[in-house]
Amino acid sequence: MKAKNKILIAACAIGLGALLNSCASIPKNAKAVKNFDIDRYLGTWYEIARFDFRFEKDLDNVSAQYSLNEDGNVIVLNSGYNYKKTEWKKADGLAKFRGNKDVAELKVSFFGPFYAGYNVVALDENYQHALIAGKNLDYLWILSRTKSIPEEIKSNYLRTAEEIGYDTSKLIWVKHDRNDNPFLNEK
Repeated sequence: MKAKNKILIAACAIGLGALLNSCASIPKNAKAVKNFDIDRYLGTWYEIARFDFRFEKDLDNVSAQYSLNEDGNVIVLNSGYNYKKTEWKKADGLAKFRGNKDVAELKVSFFGPFYAGYNVVALDENYQHALIAGKNLDYLWILSRTKSIPEEIKSNYLRTAEEIGYDTSKLIWVKHDRNDNPFLNEK
């Protein structure tokens, strides 16, 4: 077998393994919210804090908008302001439930067939504040319907994240000082 074919086969195997692994992942000590109502979760959320990673690097004023498509899957529009390049960025994605629709375990993709875990692990009863765990301990978000979060909820979410195993000292607290997001409320 030619070296070129071996490399191609290895790359496909790695890609397939990553795809299968990422579809069903939630951190070991995390539990997704049960009795979840996706209709109440839809709409605009502001990113209060996150672990930094390359897709959101140098972004502030970050928001996420969720709506349903005709198949019942969640359309995701993430946007934020890149303060180094001084321009707005957006990413369109699709989220699907990994199982039962009343359990907040979803998988989200911004890159074709590659999905990653999106797990709502804490949510207030009014659907105003949420703690989101990714597929592993490298991904964490705190979201709010407004550009701030009450101190008591923030403390509770930090404690929950630490109990799961997250190092919350790595959180980046997102600034929300702009009101000119061209993608906000885009459908």
